[in-house]
Amino acid sequence: MGFFTKPQDAASAGGLAPLTTDRIKATLDARGSQYGVDDDGDVGGYWDGHLFYFFLLGQSSEYLQVRGRWNRRVGIDQLDAVTRLVNTWNADKLWPKVYVRAEDDLVGVYAEHTVDYEHGVSDEQLDLHLACAIATSGQAFDQLDESYPSEAAAARAEFERE
Repeated sequence: MGFFTKPQDAASAGGLAPLTTDRIKATLDARGSQYGVDDDGDVGGYWDGHLFYFFLLGQSSEYLQVRGRWNRRVGIDQLDAVTRLVNTWNADKLWPKVYVRAEDDLVGVYAEHTVDYEHGVSDEQLDLHLACAIATSGQAFDQLDESYPSEAAAARAEFERE
């Protein structure tokens, strides 16, 4: 950098800048994504009908976790079958981590991709993290849909009506 030149923003110049909610929103804005911010300040939105949240975790909000929920109504009687499908995904894939929760009379399935950005993150890394987490979570959800086609069709129809 010369004496009379202005320093570039570290993140936009490919350097590392602190992870912030504003940077997540700016990245989503640059992609033309639709999202909202809840009362807790968490950023979230729908991709292919599945709800995703972008959480900042850790003592200094240094972890970015992208968490998506499979938007299907599958009965609790399918818990073992869904768990086997999810375990197969986790055995074969690096990410996202996919897990199952019993939620009253339904099976909830979640996908998460978490990275530690304690030392900062570039704009390019942040964009890649969001894109990768959403896309690979979608792949996991699509794979589950293959085993539950009627539930997938019903959820898509309901989402389109809303």
